Amino acid sequence: MRKTLLGFIDFFYPPFSRWISPHTFRYIISGGTTLMIGIVVYYIAYNFILQQEHVRIGSLLVTAPIAALGIESIITFIIGFVLNKYLVFTRSNLKGRIQLFRYGSVVATNLLLNYAFIKVLVEAFGFYPTISKIVTSLILAVFSYFSQKHFSFKVKE
Repeated sequence: MRKTLLGFIDFFYPPFSRWISPHTFRYIISGGTTLMIGIVVYYIAYNFILQQEHVRIGSLLVTAPIAALGIESIITFIIGFVLNKYLVFTRSNLKGRIQLFRYGSVVATNLLLNYAFIKVLVEAFGFYPTISKIVTSLILAVFSYFSQKHFSFKVKE
């Protein structure tokens, strides 16, 4: 399965070979796939599961955009880790549980930044939640790449 997916991804690499490495291209494809799945899940969660209604958990009120972010984060955490571990950062010699913990740390940081950016874009600037999610995701994609490469899936010398 891994060889098939890498063969498919690498098939599209030649036009980009002058500008980026195969590793970076694979990350862009894997990250882009996770991003697109995340946006679709966010849209479905916000509009159809939550029906744009806030969620009350005990005495805590969670706004619909933030609740949708929580739902989307669970799904993309799993997809993102699997794609990164088995397609992109395959040379990492860290144990799987350490990779998972570190990946979780980066994702938690991204989740907090996502929360802050979406809160500001939706509540302060009045952007539509799905547009806010897209803008936020694009900004954090760069941070994620370097965090995953140099921390979560680091190659020990």
